[in-house]
Amino acid sequence: MNDFSYTQAGTAKEATGRLKDQPQAAYIAGGTTLLDLMKANLTEPSMLVDITRLPFKGIEQTKDGLRIGALENMNAVGEHPLVKSQYPAVSESLLLAASPQLRNMASIGGNILQRTRCGYFRDPAFPCNKRVPGSGCPALTGDNHNLAILGVSDACIANAYPGDLSVALAAFDAVLTLENARGKQRQVPVTEFYLLPGTTPHKENVLEPGELIVAVTIPTAAHAQRSTYLKVRERASYAYALASAAVGLDVQGGTIRSARVALGGVGAQPWRSRQAEKALVGQPATEATFKAAAAAALQEAKPREHNAYKVELAQNTLVRALQQVAGV
Repeated sequence: MNDFSYTQAGTAKEATGRLKDQPQAAYIAGGTTLLDLMKANLTEPSMLVDITRLPFKGIEQTKDGLRIGALENMNAVGEHPLVKSQYPAVSESLLLAASPQLRNMASIGGNILQRTRCGYFRDPAFPCNKRVPGSGCPALTGDNHNLAILGVSDACIANAYPGDLSVALAAFDAVLTLENARGKQRQVPVTEFYLLPGTTPHKENVLEPGELIVAVTIPTAAHAQRSTYLKVRERASYAYALASAAVGLDVQGGTIRSARVALGGVGAQPWRSRQAEKALVGQPATEATFKAAAAAALQEAKPREHNAYKVELAQNTLVRALQQVAGV
């Protein structure tokens, strides 16, 4: 691990100013992701700026929906009565992630900024376009069993986001509040926050240098209240998703009035499937409808040798999640 300095910011302006002055600096809150990257020499910040004193906490219902401060920890949000009752898929996505120890440390903002768990990215002995642009992507022909099949490119098939929370956030139209060094805030939908790899897989999101995630807002909706997050993994204990689905339905008289669908573990970003939603709305809440939606969700998949199984796995996961929510 490289030498670095440490400072604690008292205000957002102070924190963003430090990164503006030292572009190689990094923010630290819970540190559960950042310290892993530092130990593996995948990031080498010259300074750590502790932001845990900043006023980015709170879980409250506002006129725009549920607002969650970026410095709340995962467990506090997942166990909050308002989240569990009004946004069950969000609660489930958090409580199915990591261990209780990590959930009590990890911040919401840091969770959103997780980086891929691709073994080639994590091992500096291998080339990686995400780590060193232009060096190649051995995952294309190597061990790619846990990598993406949607939104991939010839430059990278690694999952940009390996976690669970942002899958639920993408499904329910969540919006991030970001703040820059000038104190100016902007609103970015989660579905627009992450970047597809294309020819620049090292660019993973739209954050500007020094910009902070301040809060997440999830709109109130009937399909958010009637929702679930289903996660399939290699073992029942702490593990990343091979495939997951965050779904919400508003069903009236047996007909689906509105639907939200996002997939995890299979996309180069948390994968909102508007094709699946289109196949659901206006249709009866039946197994046949759900299977048609699952087929639509994976119609653009581009599997490789070792991850082709994910097409069927993701379809089955989505059908099960929809059945669970609809009660059929």
